[in-house]
Amino acid sequence: SAYRLCVMRKLPSVLARTLTSGTSASPGLPSMSEVRSKLRDIVGASTNWRDHVQAMQERKALHTLLAKRQEDLPPRRMKDSYLEVILPLGSQPEIREKYLNVHNSVRFGRILEDLDSLGVLVCYTHTKQEMQQRSPLSIVTALVDKINLCQKIIHPDCDIKFTGNVSWVGKTSMEVKMHMLQLHGGDYSPVLDATFVMVARDPENKRPAFVNPLIPESPEEEEIFKQGELNKMKRVEFSTASLLKMAPTAEERNIVHDIFLNTLDTRQEGEGTVSFQSRKLPPNSVWMEDAKLKGLEICHPEERNIFNRIFGGFLMRKAYELGWATACSYGSSRPFIVSVDDIMFQKPVEVGSLLLLSGQVCYTEKNYIQIRVHSEVYNANTREHHTTNTFHFTFISENEVPKVVPKTYGESMLYLDGMRHFTAVMKEM
Repeated sequence: SAYRLCVMRKLPSVLARTLTSGTSASPGLPSMSEVRSKLRDIVGASTNWRDHVQAMQERKALHTLLAKRQEDLPPRRMKDSYLEVILPLGSQPEIREKYLNVHNSVRFGRILEDLDSLGVLVCYTHTKQEMQQRSPLSIVTALVDKINLCQKIIHPDCDIKFTGNVSWVGKTSMEVKMHMLQLHGGDYSPVLDATFVMVARDPENKRPAFVNPLIPESPEEEEIFKQGELNKMKRVEFSTASLLKMAPTAEERNIVHDIFLNTLDTRQEGEGTVSFQSRKLPPNSVWMEDAKLKGLEICHPEERNIFNRIFGGFLMRKAYELGWATACSYGSSRPFIVSVDDIMFQKPVEVGSLLLLSGQVCYTEKNYIQIRVHSEVYNANTREHHTTNTFHFTFISENEVPKVVPKTYGESMLYLDGMRHFTAVMKEM
């Protein structure tokens, strides 16, 4: 199973030591709610919706603080942005309810929200200017590269520790590596690793802005930085080879053709012909068109981020919950999340938007279910739809699941895309 092994991806040794030394209580570490109020202070965000226009006006004046060139910014080290944050589920039972699911374990959607907030704070820590309380940068999540889990169950009554630091920097973007550990028997053991990519923009969130360069200090840090470069190249390759731009490979074409042949209705052979049109479902299979769920969210001011757009973590939680429900109804048993990868934030979602989510089973193998959730905003005035995000989730079900079978060419492309994501996740594991 994919859970056999969870390697803490090589952290800089300085950071690794602080991790492994974790014992029972962690006094003095900031909590998740402190992370959020810190972010509001750094940006000068309003605490109530009425004042948000004025708060945004005040941010305009920070334009003068932006660097004209990256070279004008002091370089930073990995340990400069290193943060540890506590989620005291064990020591503060009153916060447990918000994190609890019906199976008496932790809601993974809430963890996605926390990772998103922590990733942004790590980047603000990397770009902090000594003399200024407020940052001229608007830092937003561009991409969730991957989140790999090595625990099936996250316990609702044990403290959780998050750690994170900037691991790679471009001109205007930063890669953040985060780890989540949970306290058991006096020691923190790993639960998940996450890699996010954040981008810096000007105070009004309109144009890219430069960020401090990163200087690796040891061979291990060199290695981590190099991995960040590789991750960037891999993403470019993955998107260049996208099935929306390029034809499937010869091997993939054979897979699709085999599925097609496997679904032809040969009962008509008596009449001497097999039609291209008449198709039948193979045993223990489900047509792809019957393996989807849809959802709708009205985006209220309560869900806004510090820039008064809808919080990326909220979008991830909603997409994850729909993905989980899709996997649950498809496999008829409780699914567990194995991996999240390649979440692109293509467009911000405005407060007041109607958010349409659709979850689709696009690939299955043994107990595994690969789910794609597509989210788009609908503008009721113009009647236009715009894609904002695509999410990819890999679940493992308690029992073996039926095979999902595409019928049309478009569904076959979704199937191959799902297979590519699944294969990449399994390689990582």
